[in-house]
Amino acid sequence: MSRSGTALVAGASRGLGLLIARDLARRGLDVAICARDAVELEQAEARLAGEGATVRSYVCDVTDRTAVTDLVARVEGETGPLDVAIHVAGIIQVGPVDAMTADRFDEAIDIMLRGPINLALAVLPGMRERGFGRIGTVTSIGGVVSVPHLLPYSSAKFGAVGFSQGLSAELAGTGVTSTTIVPGLMRTGSHLHAQFAGDAGSEFAWFGPGASLPLVAMDAEKAARRMVKGVLAGDPMVTLTPMAHIGRRVAGLAPATTTRLMGLVNRALPTGSHGDVREGMHARTELRPGPDGSSTP
Repeated sequence: MSRSGTALVAGASRGLGLLIARDLARRGLDVAICARDAVELEQAEARLAGEGATVRSYVCDVTDRTAVTDLVARVEGETGPLDVAIHVAGIIQVGPVDAMTADRFDEAIDIMLRGPINLALAVLPGMRERGFGRIGTVTSIGGVVSVPHLLPYSSAKFGAVGFSQGLSAELAGTGVTSTTIVPGLMRTGSHLHAQFAGDAGSEFAWFGPGASLPLVAMDAEKAARRMVKGVLAGDPMVTLTPMAHIGRRVAGLAPATTTRLMGLVNRALPTGSHGDVREGMHARTELRPGPDGSSTP
């Protein structure tokens, strides 16, 4: 399906956000992308433009409410009214709670909860005045089932799920919709940019494979297409991957059992709580080849 209009994707310099921006462009929308890293953003714009997309890029930190409001005003001044706004920006911090400082919780919440709130509040006045708009918030199965060693991430994502669902209810009948996107694991390469605390190598050893194996994680391009389709259709919720569907249902039907199960999972995870925070691409260098050629911490 193709259509005209303008879309803004927050957190689109790489990974899932870039794929969502590409899919929107392929459907005929003009696309504005934003992120914090100017270099990565410039590369993303060049890549999309090289594929024939009409695209503009803007450096913006979604945690800065004033900056987001100014961004929306600038985009609409340069490209026209925003029909679609999708928040993808995120950060993954992996490690036991003993290795997680309050600052790490603040960072996760600022990006993945306040970010969607800032974006939605910035685009809502214009969308409501025009009687049409599509808002999408990429959350996670981690916002439905709180997984051990991802506590800052889950805390932020739980809040994002609540905000997006509540916003959908409040917008009923206005022509503006809010879509809560709940994906499971996807092969976006996010594990290489995740932050690993405590025993970084051991944390990467359990998290990395789950985020990259074809039998466990969903193809990111396929996921992006389904996300965009759901947002444009105004669906209240888009749940991706069988594991995400199962996780939502089990957590809803048996929350206490789910919590106990996560407790058992936690016992199998690394226990180290000291050491520097390492980005995934560096944490994996702390793995050493096992006797069978596999990598072990």
